[in-house]
Amino acid sequence: MGAVAFFAGLLLFVMGMGKWQETGSPYWLWGSVAFLVVLVVMSLVARGGRKG
Repeated sequence: MGAVAFFAGLLLFVMGMGKWQETGSPYWLWGSVAFLVVLVVMSLVARGGRKG
């Protein structure tokens, strides 16, 4: 489930970046970047939680 969620999030990021290029709105750009950062942080936290 973790890998599927990661790739689904990555797909949403790419779609958001496409929407940013289409509209030129900085909200799409920063929202997509923030979403990717949250996705990476959550995956690192989940991976760290399984070790302990």
